[in-house]
Amino acid sequence: MGRGAAPRHLPRPRIIRGVGKKAKRPVKLITQPEAGAGPLIAAVKRARRTVDIVVFRFDLAPLEKQLEKAVGRGVTVRALIAHTNRGGSQRLRKLEQRLLKAGVTVIRTKDDLVRYHGKLLIIDRRRVYVLGFNYTAADLESRSFGVLVRSRRIVKEVLRLFESDANRTDYVPRVRDLVVSPENARRRLEAFLGRARRTLDIYDPQVSDDQMLELLERKAERGVRVRILGELEKKWSDAGFDARPFPGKRLHVRAIVRDGRRAFVGSQSLRKLELDDRREVGVIIRDRAIVEELARTFKRDWRLTGDRAKRGRGKKKKKKA
Repeated sequence: MGRGAAPRHLPRPRIIRGVGKKAKRPVKLITQPEAGAGPLIAAVKRARRTVDIVVFRFDLAPLEKQLEKAVGRGVTVRALIAHTNRGGSQRLRKLEQRLLKAGVTVIRTKDDLVRYHGKLLIIDRRRVYVLGFNYTAADLESRSFGVLVRSRRIVKEVLRLFESDANRTDYVPRVRDLVVSPENARRRLEAFLGRARRTLDIYDPQVSDDQMLELLERKAERGVRVRILGELEKKWSDAGFDARPFPGKRLHVRAIVRDGRRAFVGSQSLRKLELDDRREVGVIIRDRAIVEELARTFKRDWRLTGDRAKRGRGKKKKKKA
């Protein structure tokens, strides 16, 4: 079997540590644009046995170099690359050729789903990075998050997902905190939103799924404060929750903080296509330190929307005068 073929059996950035019941397995939050590529480069650099990476978009030359170096020191590196993306398929094929030349085992995703949009990095089969951002300079300059998880259950489940997609076999989720589209994302995120009692703070570039929006409307009617940073369809502008454009340069994450106690970070928007027709991956976060940091970041970003509105009103008044 050639090195590039898909085998049947596949052998100081800003990072917030959350210490839960098992302090030896901390959860870590990576916040962009503050962290940059450093955490990912360091992760590959520390790999001793295996690196498994799922790619939708990729243009980070330093990270690509680290993958090549990992192969050079005897690490088995596998790259599962999306069969297509919008406007970048030729780049994906060129990336495949470069990685093959470097000794990476390259596998292309099946074409049964509209897109394979998840972003994962698995190190030594012990640590999983679930990312809301792609491996691109543009995404590293955007507001986004990534989560490093060392939970054995989640690592094992993400490896099962990787093997299923690499070998093009059916995948059935077994761990409730891993949110995978299209298999369980709608059900899990409906349950996650439905348990809100006080607040829902949502980062989402495009909330448009009617079923999810109806659920948010019901929560708002029952007194839950719902705030959305991102775009919202105009027909939902009077639904009882507050939606504002992201005040920064660019928003490229899907994240939800519920009641300040639980959070979700992943690649799927509350949008029908991403819930039902694409491969998307996210994770439910229970660690209080991580949830609190996500909530603080949302609060800062939300405050900026008010500051920007005030500046805009000031300019209008000045012009009128």
